[in-house]
Formats: sequence, C-alpha cells, structure tokens
Amino acid sequence: MKNFIFLLFISAGILMMQSCNQHEKLNYPVTNKTDVSDDYHGTVIADPYRWLENDTSAETEAWVQEENKVTFDYLAKIPFRDQIRNRLTEIWDYPKYSVTFKKGDRYFYFKNDGMQNQSVLYVQESLDDEPRVLLDPNKLSDDGTVALANYDVSRDGKYLAYGIARDGSDWNEIYVMEVESGNKFDDHLEWIKFSGISWKDDGFYYSRYDEPKGSELSVKNEFHKVYYHKVGTGQSADKLIFENKNYPQRNYHAGVTDDERFLILYETESTTGNSLYYKDLTKRNTGFKAIVEGFDNDYGVIDDVDGKLLVKTNYNAPKYQLIQINPAKPQPANWKTILPEQEEVLEGISLVGGKIVAEYMKDATSKAFIYDMKGNKLDDLKLPGIGTMSGFNGEKDENIAFYSYTSFTFPSAIYKYDIEKNESTVYREPQIDFDASAYETKQVFYESKDGTKVPMFIVHKKGIELDGKNPTLLYGYGGFNISLTPGFSITRLILLEQGGVFAMPNIRGGGEYGEEWHMAGTKEKKQNVFDDFIAAAEYLIDNGYTSPDYLAMQGGSNGGTLVGAIMTQRPDLLKVAFPAVGVMDMLRYHMFTIGWAWASDYGRSDNPDDFSYLVAYSPLHNIRPDVCYPATLVTTADHDDRVVPAHSFKFMATLQEYQACYNPVLIRVETKAGHGTGKPTAKVIDEYADVYAFMFYNMGFTPTYAIKE
Repeated sequence: MKNFIFLLFISAGILMMQSCNQHEKLNYPVTNKTDVSDDYHGTVIADPYRWLENDTSAETEAWVQEENKVTFDYLAKIPFRDQIRNRLTEIWDYPKYSVTFKKGDRYFYFKNDGMQNQSVLYVQESLDDEPRVLLDPNKLSDDGTVALANYDVSRDGKYLAYGIARDGSDWNEIYVMEVESGNKFDDHLEWIKFSGISWKDDGFYYSRYDEPKGSELSVKNEFHKVYYHKVGTGQSADKLIFENKNYPQRNYHAGVTDDERFLILYETESTTGNSLYYKDLTKRNTGFKAIVEGFDNDYGVIDDVDGKLLVKTNYNAPKYQLIQINPAKPQPANWKTILPEQEEVLEGISLVGGKIVAEYMKDATSKAFIYDMKGNKLDDLKLPGIGTMSGFNGEKDENIAFYSYTSFTFPSAIYKYDIEKNESTVYREPQIDFDASAYETKQVFYESKDGTKVPMFIVHKKGIELDGKNPTLLYGYGGFNISLTPGFSITRLILLEQGGVFAMPNIRGGGEYGEEWHMAGTKEKKQNVFDDFIAAAEYLIDNGYTSPDYLAMQGGSNGGTLVGAIMTQRPDLLKVAFPAVGVMDMLRYHMFTIGWAWASDYGRSDNPDDFSYLVAYSPLHNIRPDVCYPATLVTTADHDDRVVPAHSFKFMATLQEYQACYNPVLIRVETKAGHGTGKPTAKVIDEYADVYAFMFYNMGFTPTYAIKE
C-alpha cells in the first residue's frame, strides 16, 4: 500500500464502530464479497475476498484504514493500556550490545543506548581504544523505519558494505563506506533480496533480482542472480557471475572463503537442501564446478583449510556432522569425517586459535566443545547455565573470541573467551530493572497425541499458585528446521511481573532434534505440529498452570499459521489468539513473493495429494459459521513482502463474518513496517503494549504496576 494514502470512502460500504466493551459485540466493517472461486482437482473453493490481495488498490487501502480504526478505538478503551506501555518503556531503557567481531586490526560491535529505534555500529582501533560511531541507522530516517539489513566488513577492515531496508521490506539497497574516514562512496545498489555480502579484493559478491514488474511488495520473486561489485563503480558496471535461466524459482548465494581462494555458490529451490559449487579464484577463466548437486541435504562451507573445505552437513547424519571435502575430488567416497554425528544436534562451527569450536544443542539448550583440527576432543566450553549461546566470533589464528549467552530470565551478556586457557570472562553485562532471582525456569516433557515426547520450557515467578487462574502465554513455531531456544525478551516481562506464565514447547517441524524432527512436522505430517501444540496447552491446563479462560496462544509467520490452525481446530482451548504475520491461505501462498520456496515444508495446492491435507488445516478455509472463536488480535504490516498481508486480510474478513459470539476479532495493521526484522523500538513497544492490553482485558485480568513518575 504505497505511502498508505487512504481514501475517505469505499464503494463496498463500511460501517463505523460503535461504543463497546469486552461484553458487547463489535460492529465490524462490512467487507465486500465477490463471486470468485477456483477448481482444485475437482473441488471448488470460493475465495470471496480475493480483491484484498491487491495491495496497491484504493479499495484495499480504505479497508485497512477502517479496520485499523475499529481496532485502535477498541484498544484505546482499555483502561490500563497506557500503564503497560509506560512499564514496557521503563524496563526497555538499558544499553544493549552485540557480540564484538574483528576485521583486520579493528574491532566492531553494535550498541543501543536503550531507547534508540535502531542499534548503532561502532568501531575500535583496539580493545583498549575509545570506540567511535561508524554507522548510525537512526540518522537515515526521521522515524527509525530505515534499518540495517545486512553488512560485511572487508577482511582488512578497510571497507564496510551495508544494506538498508526501508519500512520493513525485504528489498535492500547496498551502500559502501570507508571505515577509517567514515566517508560514504557514491555506490548505490538496488533490487537486492535474500542476499549476503562477501568481500574479495576491493569489491564484493551479492545476489539480486531484476527490477520487479508490478507491485514490488507482492509480485513473485524469480530469476535470482549473483553479481560482483567493485567499489567506486555504478551498479550498471557490476559483473554477472551466475544466473540460471532454466529454473526461475531457484535462489543463489555466493561466499568467499577466508583466504579468498574459493568462491562458494549455494543453489536452493526451497528452505531445505542445497546444491554446492565452487570456483578457484586463483585460476583465471574457470567456471563453477559441482561439489554436490541436488536438494536432498544441507551443506554449509565453514572455510578452506589447506585447499580442503570444512563442511557442515546432514548427509547421512540427521543431527549434522563436520566433514572435509577436497574440491578436486568431490565424490562422497573421498569425504573425510572430522566430527561425526552425535546425540546432540550440531548447530555451529567456528575456527579459533587453530582449533574447532563446535556449538551443539541438547533438548533445545546450548553446549559447546573444543576440538583440534583433526576432530579430537580437547575441552568443554563451560556455559553459565541452561540457555542459548550464539554469535561465536574469533579468528582462526588468534586465541581471543567473543560470544553471547542468554536465557529466559538472563539478558544477553557478552563473554570474552581465551581458547588457550579455555576461560570465559564477562565482557559486557546488561543492567536492567528486573530481579531475575524472583523467577524460575523449568523444562518438562509431555506426550503428544501419538505418544511422542515433546519438551517445553515454563517460566514464572517463584511460588505462584497453580489454581488455573494464571494468565498464560503459549508461544510456538514448529517449522522450517527453526529451533526455539531459551532467550531473554523484554516484552515477556510484562506477563511475568504480573504473576503470569510463559510456556514455549519445542514442537515438531523445528530443528531441536535434527532433520528427522523437522521432517516429522512437514507436508502430510503437518498435523503433528498442531497436535504437539494442543498437547502443550492441555498439559498446562491439567497441571493447574492455567485454564482455557486464561490461556493465550502466540506465534509469528509459520507460527501465525500454527495459531490460526489451533484456533480453528480447537477454539474451546484458549481465550485469546495472536496470529502474527501468518501464512493463512495455504492454497495460494506460493503465488506471492518468495512463497514458492516454502513448498518443502508445506507442499502445494496444485498437487492433488498436497491439496487434500492443505485444505484440511488451512486457517482461512477452516473458519466456520456459528462458532465462537477466541478473542483474536491479528497483527501484520503494510510492507510485509515475506508473508504478504493479504493472508491476514482475508483471514480477518472471514473471521469477522462468521464470529458467533462477543469475543472481539480484530486486525492491527502497522504502517511503514514489514515481517518484523528491523522494526523500530517505538513501534515494537506500541505493538506489545496493545498485545498485552488486549490479552489481559479479554481474560478479565487487571494488572497492577508501580509506575515511576
């Protein structure tokens, strides 16, 4: 919805909201219905709200305006909404740091003073020198809606190439800066999406699409290409490195090994599995040669060591292994295993001080071990407790590295690690207005419908009464091999401080137990994901943590699909639903932007076998008349070009048409925002103040705060 310019009227006819409270039925906008349908393998499916897929039409813009008016009028009447926003703002205001990394002789890190909309990139000439601001994204817009999307510093620390995203879109623009002077070059690259930045000499490799024909926020993304850009030149002079005209729905990413000898090309057609190619940059006029072709497994190159590639893969190892491949002899018979598959899932590999640091995950929590370059175990890397380690940054010829550690009640702290001494020391520790000692985290294992054991984290104040009346937020995802691990969230403190319960199950479809766990929640097995989540809710209810009157469910993107499926399958199980930026129309998702790449998890409706299970759980297509659905606040954004907002628009129009009780069903459409990444602090605070106000209000729960004046 370009510029979000709203019209004052719409021919469909829209009714204004009348004064109401949570016990009165709302008057929703009357959404125009059209006679549109599709024949799926002999089954006719009506799609009366398809006109809402047109994100640039005046009618759609006006519909959004009227829906937002109903929603924000409702939220404005919640008496403690401002108190929640004030408390959220208060606890948000503390300095936050990223993990330090080194390029050349310089050190770099991000810092947010507390309330800045975007974090700022700093540089130091040494760890003892005073840092200086290198790039402040807050100066790129008046409202914080221009965010840093990706970046890379050249290996000598001389140049910074950085991509920015406007208004939350996945589309990036890349600029280049000299680190020493801070001067910005004239370089400006456009139409970049799903791309890394990888330096070689005085330029870098990146991926882009052609300029889209049609709405750039919804048109299908096809024909991904890899280019090389030389600093100080225009984009028109960029060298085309790779394209494949035979397969429009494949993506390509290029990365250079640390010694700049090999250019590695990744080819994907979905979110699972990739082909792997390489080019020896020390030899002129050579093309890419295949290492692995096909999409049955995942392969990620860690680095080049003496002309051989260290590769993390799930080939014959669902929980991943580390292997060595000689690119001159790439056949699997010649591969050498460095770290074989273990009981834990291999998450990440770093080369530091001539050793291998391997990050593993056991029951969704982090572990780390030190090995020599031949794979012999040397040490355990001791972590502070049950939590998540990430961002391990170090140089393979230096002994010092940095990493972060966090848990549900432990804000992310930065640790400095000496690999020779196997010793971690706190480098930066946050100071926050929150007493972590007053809370507890436990991990339980419950049975799903088919008897599968599923882990779940439960967080709450110590000593709460298990009387079934605790406001509880059940959060899930369950897809695309993505693991949910312990992490600190300022927004959840609003719930925990009020004696509420936060629960996060590690349901199938994720990567918590490797590729087999992932695949057990895909395609025709997707119902396992929903069954796991339902069983988590039933465990919380059966054990007195909460009850259906005090249970809310939340998930975003694929997690939004999860919540949409649960609330249509089991509306009796929960009081409040928060499906955020969800894939709600499982029959048409593949027709927009990058949706076609999700077929490895979902399947596609143009396949008759896939259609039968997709239509059975598709949230949009399982809303029924005369059903009382939970109080629902759908959240999406006008610039979401990952999961286009039409999913949420059509879902909400149908839900409002069929809702059979007074529970409010509303949609909150953020402007100048996208799928979530890069959303400015101010918008995040406003959104979560509305989420918790809506949740508490519809549970009949009144929070109390000691607001500091």
